[in-house]
Amino acid sequence: FIADAQRDAALLKTATFRHMVEKQSVTVSGKVFADCSYEGDFAAVAKVPYRVGRESRGEFGEPHAGVVYMGRGSPQTDAERRQSEAHKKLNLRPFRGWQTILPGSTGEGDSHVQAFNYRTILTDDPAIRLPVARPDGYDRDFIAGLEKGSVVEIPNRKFGWNRPQVVGPHDDYVEGDWATRQRVMDKHWQATLGMLYFLQNDESVPAQQRERWKPLGRAADEFPDNGHRPYEIYVREARRIVGRYVFTQHDGSLPAHLDRAPVHPDSVGITEWYFDSHACTKRRVPGSLDEGKHMLHEITFPGQVPYRSLLPKGLDNLLVPVCLSSTHVAWGTIRLEPTWMNVAESAAYAADLALETGVSPSDIDSDALLQRLAEGRVMITFFNDLDLGDDDPRVPAAQYFGTKGFFSSYDANLDEPLTEGVRSVWEAGLQQLRDGTLEPMRLAERVHRAELQASPDTGQTRGGFLLAQFSRLKQPR
Repeated sequence: FIADAQRDAALLKTATFRHMVEKQSVTVSGKVFADCSYEGDFAAVAKVPYRVGRESRGEFGEPHAGVVYMGRGSPQTDAERRQSEAHKKLNLRPFRGWQTILPGSTGEGDSHVQAFNYRTILTDDPAIRLPVARPDGYDRDFIAGLEKGSVVEIPNRKFGWNRPQVVGPHDDYVEGDWATRQRVMDKHWQATLGMLYFLQNDESVPAQQRERWKPLGRAADEFPDNGHRPYEIYVREARRIVGRYVFTQHDGSLPAHLDRAPVHPDSVGITEWYFDSHACTKRRVPGSLDEGKHMLHEITFPGQVPYRSLLPKGLDNLLVPVCLSSTHVAWGTIRLEPTWMNVAESAAYAADLALETGVSPSDIDSDALLQRLAEGRVMITFFNDLDLGDDDPRVPAAQYFGTKGFFSSYDANLDEPLTEGVRSVWEAGLQQLRDGTLEPMRLAERVHRAELQASPDTGQTRGGFLLAQFSRLKQPR
């Protein structure tokens, strides 16, 4: 684990790691560092400012921030119906379901984070299935009050189980020492073993459900050197750094005047999961889920993750692609591995560019970084109609210009004719890009208006024009 970090003003110089048991330590030095942990421990030890818990509704104007109780509902306003219909057009895994904010939701901020659990591997293969016994310290009433969850089938007669959650003690994990964290993990593991026994044996569980669970047990070939217990608990949320940009709920939402989420000129990755928080406390009001739990399926849209959100305030050579700078609500759309892998790959590109040019990550040319990411076919803009695996040379061009406001929706439409109206707006945007005065959201709004107006074709396709411009950008200036 990270035990110490030495910095000279805004530069991190060394990091010291210590063995969890044997207490040996090793100190490493470097020019660029990255904290890719779930907990943000490295950033904390390096004295980076960070957040834990939930912002208030008023801090960033996020509708679902702070203390919130959610229940079933349906779109009620024209704006809500617009979002629901627009979401159906996304070329993503579809999620349906609308939730509404219930009375009692104060929007007050606090220190709670969303629930944890182990992601346990079960099997129904008798050859490797371990027997399920009543665990020591079994507390039937406690177990009965936990969320049971269900299993999903995975290869080799295995099943993934993403429950149960022990809400409350998990808060102590975030900033606890490793002895505290171990106690929290042990409570969750005890609950996992107890729930498996409960589901197979307790008479309050319907007989049909008990029969479905009876064949399942822990797999003897999973984590055999750790008591068949996963090495890590599923930490859904811990620290979040305070960076040079804070990603909020607005960054994954539709503005009133545009058909895509806000555009960022230094986007290094995209979000595609919905705003999703598990329970933060066990409180409820009539008709609600556990307090803090929300699944905003139909009002979450693919967002762009700014490079600035990976850069901590006050430290120039540390990149944080996992516990990056966001609010609690926005964290729900960031916190899954596809986005983390996307953003972490971009962080590696940034580190390489910093070393190549002899500057800190905070001082690299972010536009040069985006050109490299686009050429490397790293997703920095989401489009319904483009595949990064396609060798079409127009795809990198669209990815790059998608971060500059050249598209007003999630459809690139590269094969469509370029109209005079859109070309005029794009050419003005190119000049602003060269001048350093480009405002991507304003450009996207102008593109949207131009696309709605009748205008003659130029004889070019949209993709052909952008490819030619992207090729020119890569020429030495």
